[in-house]
Amino acid sequence: MSSDSTCHVNNKYYREIFLTDAPMIDVRAPCEFEQGAFPYAINLPIMSDDEREQVGICYKQNGQQSAIDLGHQIIHGDLKTARVSSWVAFALKNLDNGFLYCFRGGLRSRISQQWLADAGVELPLVEGGYKAMRNFLISETERVVDANDIYILSGFTGSAKTKLIVKQKNAIDLEGLANHRGSSFGARFTPQPTQINFENDLAIQLLKHENRKSAFLLLEDESRLIGARSLPLVLKNKMERSPLVMIEESFEYRVEQIYDDYVIKMVLELEQELGKTDFRKREFNDQVIIQYQNYLIRSTEKIKKRLGGVGFKKMLELIEKAISLQQQTGDLKLHKDWIIYLLRKYYDPMYEFQIAKKQHRIKFKGSTSEVEKYLGSL
Repeated sequence: MSSDSTCHVNNKYYREIFLTDAPMIDVRAPCEFEQGAFPYAINLPIMSDDEREQVGICYKQNGQQSAIDLGHQIIHGDLKTARVSSWVAFALKNLDNGFLYCFRGGLRSRISQQWLADAGVELPLVEGGYKAMRNFLISETERVVDANDIYILSGFTGSAKTKLIVKQKNAIDLEGLANHRGSSFGARFTPQPTQINFENDLAIQLLKHENRKSAFLLLEDESRLIGARSLPLVLKNKMERSPLVMIEESFEYRVEQIYDDYVIKMVLELEQELGKTDFRKREFNDQVIIQYQNYLIRSTEKIKKRLGGVGFKKMLELIEKAISLQQQTGDLKLHKDWIIYLLRKYYDPMYEFQIAKKQHRIKFKGSTSEVEKYLGSL
């Protein structure tokens, strides 16, 4: 990627930066980075949160030059050397495609760039900084969504829609980006990204989809919210007008898929997450079961009103029996009982109600293999 003689890149390069997963140094303070950043950016701040606050107060009270002078007073000696050294190490690994940015492409990135140059390394800064790149992604989301055809993959809960989505080159896994399976039981044991990070990641995936020049974009049928993350309104509106392709699989098949995803893999996921903590083996096993049970109860409580008092009590009883057997023998098979009950009493009736309003949009129905063949023919 070329840049001008002042070692800047302007907005005409934003698309290439995101399409190539260009690594970037984000020199904003940690609190800014945590609110939102880009997938291949690393936070190597020029100022800590406290330092930024001090300089900001000085700027408001005494003006820009006083703030700059205070910044240099705070960041000097070994502290400055350590921060510049971290930038140099990054730059030397990414001389061909690395960049740095601050919030608006102003003082912080220019000073960082100058300190790097003083250390003998040149790294281009992004004009407009984080704010301009963020605005670019927002506008590109609207443009790409409007310009591209979308097909929606639908089907009863347990139809393994996501497994088909991730196999398609022209699809975006919205649930993967949101780190949530999209249902009341869809929470994972690792946190969801911030809303801004979710939107940024989605926008970049939309740009990459467009760059592949596929005939259409395939998305899974989702509500506006995936866990606590909200789809951009422009995308949700387009999805609600787009044609549907529906997977039809047997009830038994769906039970097995849910058992695999929400029991076997969830327990394994929890074991991996808890494995980062130093528990003794017995304590570890107890922690896994306790946290998994809490997850099931919390998820059931979210749909308590829809289940009704009797249904809610029945679900808790089935969960308790499954957990008891798991504690005693390690056998997970009784978890299928609450899965079957949940499908029959909650998910299937809800889906039947929702799909009845979308019949006019259904273009094809079939098994997973038939749907794959159909999608390949479009």
